[in-house]
Amino acid sequence: SVPADASNPDSVVVSVLNISATLGSQAVLPCKSYRMVWTQDRLNDRQRVVHWDVYSNYYGDNKMERLYDMYSAGDQRVYSSYNQGRIFMPQNAFTDGNFSLVIKDVAESDEGTYSCNLHHHYCHLYETVKIQLAITKKAEDANQYWDGEKPVIVAQKGSTVMLPCVNHNHIWTERHSEEEQQVVHWDRQPPGVPHDRADRLIDLYASGERRSYGPLFIRQKMNITDTAFALGDFSLRISELESADEGTYSCHLHHHYCGLHERRIYQVFVTEPVREKKVVNLTTHNIAPAIACSPFPLPSDPNVVRGHNVINVIIPESRVHFFQQLGYILATLLLFIVLLIIVVLITRKRRQRGYEYNVKKYGEKDVNLKEFTVDTTDLTQYKSEDIRLDYKNNILKEKAEQARSFPAKNIDLDK
Repeated sequence: SVPADASNPDSVVVSVLNISATLGSQAVLPCKSYRMVWTQDRLNDRQRVVHWDVYSNYYGDNKMERLYDMYSAGDQRVYSSYNQGRIFMPQNAFTDGNFSLVIKDVAESDEGTYSCNLHHHYCHLYETVKIQLAITKKAEDANQYWDGEKPVIVAQKGSTVMLPCVNHNHIWTERHSEEEQQVVHWDRQPPGVPHDRADRLIDLYASGERRSYGPLFIRQKMNITDTAFALGDFSLRISELESADEGTYSCHLHHHYCGLHERRIYQVFVTEPVREKKVVNLTTHNIAPAIACSPFPLPSDPNVVRGHNVINVIIPESRVHFFQQLGYILATLLLFIVLLIIVVLITRKRRQRGYEYNVKKYGEKDVNLKEFTVDTTDLTQYKSEDIRLDYKNNILKEKAEQARSFPAKNIDLDK
């Protein structure tokens, strides 16, 4: 990429603007300067001129009077016939930069404040130098000094005096090819990129030459009007803004002949477009629900953004609405109570049944009843029908009947 401003890094920043535009719109970065208008010497080299004026109160009227004009082409004009041949300027004033005014045979009526006005119509430059002239009759009183604002010359009556006005700037003394020295640059800095690393976008010369940089899509969307140097309008137009177009843009105006070097800075921000939301309030009595639930779609409105419609159905409050909400709350409470009663009844029924005991499980071991000796000698005196045993299960009952039928064996475990 081309450096941002390698030709003139000391450009003066004259303005800084923040520009915010919506996504997809066109942004215009205004950059105007009538000092950059290319006249192509339409005044036939009369664009540089020096005027000599005097402000005098000698006659008590305190008036400003034009004395002398000289143009860079060599034309001269003396306004008063009294001053013909008495005041003049050097013929080579626009060559060596000496625009001093010579007054011969000064009189007391010549007292006043003189101004040397340099006008460059092409470059729109105006410079003024003021000199105070006082007349004295004594030669020893002739003097020159500075009063803090302007030089003061005290001249003897009847002498010749020169009022100094010197400017050696090249725009007053030389002619250049203006069209080759007028150029406009547009640069862009993406966010976070310093000025010296900016990308060059467009170069436009007064001769009509145009140079565009970067990809084709950037060159097509960023343009300057072809009449820029005729109107002094060098604004940059950016079409179809995208988020990637954000950054810092700079407009550099260089008029090397006129000594103009200006820079204008623009901070461009791209925002999302604000979608318009249309809110429809339906407040009619006994009709709002029917409209909201109508199977027939409402007529489409181009102002309504699809996907973001908000329809507020406002039903006027009444006692029926209050009792309806109260009924919902009581029904929910009643259902909770019924469920609680069912849980309590099931719990009590399980407690009454108790727990079943499994004799085959005792500490994860199998119990063999044959290992136990049952002594039935004391049961003979009772009748079998008088013995009432409570058996926990059928297995114990069966074992007990077998023990009564057969006498128990005495097993000696020591054998």
